[in-house]
Amino acid sequence: MTPRIATVLGGTGFLGRRIVRHLHRQGFAVRIASRHLHRSRDLFGVGDPRLVSIDADIHNEQAVSDAVGGAFAVVNAVSLYLEHGKATFHSVHVDGARRVAAAARQAGVERFVQVSGIGADASSESPYIRSRGQGESAVRGAFPGAVVIRPAVMFGPDDAFVSVILELYRRFRACPMFGIGSTKLQPVDVEDVAEAIARILQPAHAAADTFECGGPRVYSYRELLRTIAAEAGLRPFLFPVPFAVWHTLAHAAEFLPNPPVTRNQVELMRVDNVASPQLPGLAELGITPQTIPAHLSGEAGEV
Repeated sequence: MTPRIATVLGGTGFLGRRIVRHLHRQGFAVRIASRHLHRSRDLFGVGDPRLVSIDADIHNEQAVSDAVGGAFAVVNAVSLYLEHGKATFHSVHVDGARRVAAAARQAGVERFVQVSGIGADASSESPYIRSRGQGESAVRGAFPGAVVIRPAVMFGPDDAFVSVILELYRRFRACPMFGIGSTKLQPVDVEDVAEAIARILQPAHAAADTFECGGPRVYSYRELLRTIAAEAGLRPFLFPVPFAVWHTLAHAAEFLPNPPVTRNQVELMRVDNVASPQLPGLAELGITPQTIPAHLSGEAGEV
């Protein structure tokens, strides 16, 4: 029996490469569509006929069309955290997402999953958050029946969240907080999110058009920092930094090749990042979420 084909755009990213692995384990033949072909081959090799790496830029209509042609399912996991040149939040999260969804519909794709984020809001003053919300609407308009999945802040090996915090602790024994550390967060294991997407693409998936995926516990930012420190056996000094100061620092940092913090990250930390109890999530997909302590203690190994 010929396996069904799933195309993952952004398949070499932090979440995307996990989606590829979970889909592969569930029997799909996966097209890993990315602008970074060399990275794809480094991650997945070239020997497995059910893993095919293709060069695809979300801004290129023909490349997108080629990537989704003949696929049963398409996952758009492309995201942008720092604007540069023609790559803007709107061009990637709105125009690009619409382009992928329209091409998928034109190609007769049966399932489409758009990766967004908790808090996506088309009316937000933040360009990043606004583009996420507008992107959801653009996808639904281009591909009726598309499923939107909104993860909370994700953690896992090589993440840009817990790993960064731990590095700060080890280097400086101190950690600046966003504001007074009162923002509520519900961190989710990136592997759980990837598994959720793989299950949504199965024939018997839970029927819903939006899923919000959060971890098993809601923390204040201060509580989360203390939990991470305790699990690592560290006792850092936590100190508050006003959001206005963060915004200024982030604006300056964005001129660096690899900025440690961006203005959109600061904006995201201004608002609570918690899954809505009114929307289905990991539980409805039969997934028991991993905890931060389990991840840090090595009980939740990488897939």
